[in-house]
Amino acid sequence: MTAALPPLPVDPRLFAGFLSIMMVMAITPGPANIFAVATGVSKGRAAAMAGIVGMNAATLVWFGAAALGLGALVLAFPAAVQAIAIAGALYLAWLGFQSLRGAFSTAQEPETARVSSRRNALVDGFLVQIANPKAVLFFTVVLPPFLDVNRPIVPQLLMFAAATIGMDMMSMTAYGLGGAALTRQMARPRFRRGFRIGVGLLLLVAALLIVMRL
Repeated sequence: MTAALPPLPVDPRLFAGFLSIMMVMAITPGPANIFAVATGVSKGRAAAMAGIVGMNAATLVWFGAAALGLGALVLAFPAAVQAIAIAGALYLAWLGFQSLRGAFSTAQEPETARVSSRRNALVDGFLVQIANPKAVLFFTVVLPPFLDVNRPIVPQLLMFAAATIGMDMMSMTAYGLGGAALTRQMARPRFRRGFRIGVGLLLLVAALLIVMRL
């Protein structure tokens, strides 16, 4: 008779929903991905990879803070967390509509990011991610609805952290190493419009997934 496998820290259905939203968050252009592109273009691939390491180090800091306080928040104020999740879904939907609106704007300019030539790319990457509004949105809105109050919080956060950093690494690396090519493509109005339409639709899907989770 074979021994039963220990249960996963996270319910598989919750984890699948989290992965769907995280995929959208990872590939959506934001300060981190734009920084990766700018670093790759201005400083080269090695600097882009160093910046990516710095950004994911900041993500680990965010997860550490979540482990200290987010679990207590979920346990003490489940209704408040649900209200935050609804507000977050509305905000993601608003971002999606803004992206769709921007796709058809007559004054469209490629997004750019300044990269300091004085500091190390690793430090720059850390500073970009630690103050990234997208990271704040993730830890205050997206993550809480997927935490199961009936299971230990820390193992759940470790599993979510592994998935988040893994997806971010793949997305940021693609942006960083393909920075020059993407920059050239974003200068083309038709490509930029299609890209923004795709981003807008993905953000709307992410908002819908959060609402369905409630």
